[in-house]
Amino acid sequence: MNENTKKPELLIPAGSLEVLQTAVRYGADAVYIGGEAFGLRAKAKNFDLAQMAEGIGFARKRGVRVYVTANILAHNRDLPAAEIYFAQLRDLKTRAGEPAAPDALIISDPGMFILAKKVWPGAEIHISTQANNINYGTFLFWYGLGAKRVVCGRELSLTEMRQIRERIPADMEMESFIHGAMCISYSGRCLLSSYFTGRDANQGACTHPCRWKYAVVEETRPGEYYPVYENERGTYLFNSKDLCMVGHIPDLLDTGIDSFKVEGRMKNALYAATVARTYRRAIDDCLKSVETYRAHLGWYRREIAKCTYRPPTTGFYYGKPDETTQIYDNSTYQSDAVYLGIVYEKDAAGRVRIEQRNKFCTGDRIEIMKPDGRDIAVVVEKIEDGEGRQMESAPHPKQVLWLTLSGGGAECFDLLRTGKGR
Repeated sequence: MNENTKKPELLIPAGSLEVLQTAVRYGADAVYIGGEAFGLRAKAKNFDLAQMAEGIGFARKRGVRVYVTANILAHNRDLPAAEIYFAQLRDLKTRAGEPAAPDALIISDPGMFILAKKVWPGAEIHISTQANNINYGTFLFWYGLGAKRVVCGRELSLTEMRQIRERIPADMEMESFIHGAMCISYSGRCLLSSYFTGRDANQGACTHPCRWKYAVVEETRPGEYYPVYENERGTYLFNSKDLCMVGHIPDLLDTGIDSFKVEGRMKNALYAATVARTYRRAIDDCLKSVETYRAHLGWYRREIAKCTYRPPTTGFYYGKPDETTQIYDNSTYQSDAVYLGIVYEKDAAGRVRIEQRNKFCTGDRIEIMKPDGRDIAVVVEKIEDGEGRQMESAPHPKQVLWLTLSGGGAECFDLLRTGKGR
């Protein structure tokens, strides 16, 4: 990297306050979240206004920006409520009365864009990938209307992105997805969910039919199904592998992208912590020197495998992918680690209070995942419930527990995880 290479923003998704706080602590420069309406993840936990204000206040004190999605394709019925919502975001305050308006709105619909500008003239607006942003003319169109940033369509190659960067104003920002699930539909605008189930993906209610197994039915033979064979498990014609560009950071930096975006607002805190910490180190290493970055490639790849994932692909970055590099012939996630919980408190005796996420037992060897990249191996010596009763295992999801760990070392907001073969 040369001395003029700018440091890109690392933008991490969060579907809950817990995940937002985790993303902030583990290296995000910015976090994007959804409210209870107008985002494209209706099944995510999402934020009510009070939680949103608390999350924005938490992030802002640590120098991290927060963006709120309002990127549905709106119907007439959506616009009156959207006008009220934009006013609520504009006037948002913390419980202490401090301003807590989001740093930017993410919008795809032109009507929603105009409405946001009317209600909140000073709002910074980013144009969602849902708006099919795949040429410099589209970027210039949105810039002329007052957009600060445009999210690249996932169909763009690095070459096309460089061409756009050369033709747009220097103060206009480009954002691009570098990690996470890939939608097989153009710029993520899927019609399958609405057709099959009546749940509109463009209104945030996608049922993910791209992950289903498909067969052919001949018109005169109803009920007779003919698999279009790819392997013994069936055919997944629309099912993409996950985007993973952690091994290609130098190329991304050279392209001039301002914000590296991770997909996954429905993922848990372990996912947010893992991708934030890994990409944070990869970006920082690469800005120091490409040699430093390349020396740590093995660590980046091992770490990324410790959160849920499908096999990796580079998507369209190096040209149009074929079925061997893009299609995933299964419907299941993989993971090389299990998320156990987050540390919320440490008492004078050195015990830590956690909210459990997956089962573990006394005697298990687990990891304390530190924001600075360290993983501290410890053994679970004792498990106690909230009343001090000792337990041999922690089988109940979200149970509040007190743990005694060999060697200690866990602090507030550290994540606990273990490998499958514990």
